[in-house]
Amino acid sequence: MSVPRKELDDMHRTLVLPDRVRRVVSLVPSLTEAIAASERGLLVGATQWCTHPGDLDVVRVRGTKNPDVRRIVELAPDLVVANKEENRELDVRRLTEAGIAVWVTVVEDVEGALRSLDRLFTAALRAAVPDWLVSARRQLSGPVPEPSRCAVVCVWRDPWMVVGGRTFATDLLARAGVGNIYRAHPDRYPTVALADLRAARPDLVILPDEPYVFTADDGPEAFPGQAVRLVSGRMLTWYGPSLATAVPILTTQLR
Repeated sequence: MSVPRKELDDMHRTLVLPDRVRRVVSLVPSLTEAIAASERGLLVGATQWCTHPGDLDVVRVRGTKNPDVRRIVELAPDLVVANKEENRELDVRRLTEAGIAVWVTVVEDVEGALRSLDRLFTAALRAAVPDWLVSARRQLSGPVPEPSRCAVVCVWRDPWMVVGGRTFATDLLARAGVGNIYRAHPDRYPTVALADLRAARPDLVILPDEPYVFTADDGPEAFPGQAVRLVSGRMLTWYGPSLATAVPILTTQLR
């Protein structure tokens, strides 16, 4: 007989969970990959944006910003995994009111990501810490180097938006030796005029392939005469198994 227990998520909300979580719906692509890499059998639902692993065969519950609450309830999960930044408070509330436990993660830097992932597995899922998370902590636990270059990191165009302060991506880039020009900006993802981005004269303009899909033909032409690097958005912004290799891969892509 399963004995209910109480746990606190990253928002310090009290959740009542079964002794053993057996059915999980994930509303966060990086967390979907994280769970699938270690406890795949738990996943019964995920968003259409949950693209890793590519062979994941679960019910799709629409997107991160418009999840199908009714379908999620029908799946009868023991737990729904969400994120403060990626998912709407409204959807978390609707699921909670429907009697579904929703574990909300909060990730604003690398150490916070490692800590949040550890708690997701050990406290929420009562599972072992995955090997990839052990490797990621070993890879990322050293001192943060002094930046050798400064960069602008664009995440959208028309209007142009960049990575600002208190973000996981800014912290991860710092560990690759690259400083973010907008790291002190009060907004996490400020809108900045293209003329101002050019005038900032960064050593690098970094264009990831998500959330906006920057490509060799869409993005670099806006920064004539400047060093532009196309990088993997998954390596730059996802906090899951990619953490174990993100820094060396980004270092190579940013050369």
